[in-house]
Amino acid sequence: MNDKTSGSEKAFLDRQHARLLKLHAEISRTIEAEEAEESEVQEQSLGAAQEAEDDAQRLSLLDVEGTIVRQNMERLPMIERALAKIGDGTYGYSDSSGKPIPRERLEAMPEAINTADEDAKAASVR
Repeated sequence: MNDKTSGSEKAFLDRQHARLLKLHAEISRTIEAEEAEESEVQEQSLGAAQEAEDDAQRLSLLDVEGTIVRQNMERLPMIERALAKIGDGTYGYSDSSGKPIPRERLEAMPEAINTADEDAKAASVR
C-alpha cells in the first residue's frame, strides 16, 4: 500500500468513525424520546376517559413507533461493533467470512459488519 492509498484509507476511516458516532448518538436520543413518549401516552390513557377511536389511533401510532424503536435498537450493537472494528483495524471486512465489504456498502450503511449477501442469507434463515 502506498502513502497516498493509506492516507485516503485513513481519511475514509476517520469519516466513517465520525458518522458512526453521530448515528449512535441520534439513534440513542430517538430511542429515549420514543420510550418517554410511550410512557406519557400510557399515563394519559390511564387517567382520562377517551374515545375508542382515539385509543385505536394512539395504539396504531405506538405500534409503528415501536417497530422503528426495535429496528434502531437492533442497529445499536452493529454500530458499536463497527466502531470496535475501526479500533482494531478490521473495519471493512466481514465478521462472518473475513471477506472485504464493498466501500459502496460501507458508505451507504456504515454499520455494516457483513457483506450484503451474508446479511441476505442470514435474514432468509430467520
